[in-house]
Amino acid sequence: MNTPAHFRIGYITRARGLDGQVVVRTFDPGSLALEEVDRVLLMLTDGGNREFQVAERSAHGGECTLTLEGISDRNAADALVGATVIVFREDLQPPADGECFQGDLIGLEAVDEAGLSLGKVEEIWNTGPVPNLVIRGPDRPELLVPFVDDFVRTVDLAAGRVVLRPPELLE
Repeated sequence: MNTPAHFRIGYITRARGLDGQVVVRTFDPGSLALEEVDRVLLMLTDGGNREFQVAERSAHGGECTLTLEGISDRNAADALVGATVIVFREDLQPPADGECFQGDLIGLEAVDEAGLSLGKVEEIWNTGPVPNLVIRGPDRPELLVPFVDDFVRTVDLAAGRVVLRPPELLE
């Protein structure tokens, strides 16, 4: 399986102050990625990409305020609003044994315990206490599976698959 070189972790919601700071909302409110990295890649709303060094950061209430080198006024910060924030895998601490980055789950083939295909992990929604895998496959309704041991039996990144026991199959 191809290992992604970077992960989309959030987006810039607004400029803050007059000195060019930007506020980032992460897709996973529990993510600490912005505390670990010294650079970010922004996928701009015009389709371009720009890499920035992080000069300063502060976290508050599920958001992170960043000061990016080269962005020194409100107008420059406003121009970044809506950009997707991307971090590089090589800048993050590797996951512990038995763990993985959420971004590594995207694209895995999802199968049930009998080995029947349920589709692919297309997205991860972090809207509640645990992430939910969004599984989509041809001729099947979209499937949401909480990322907890009761429903996610095994994750095999090397084989590119995740074995699930979807909630609707429990009886």
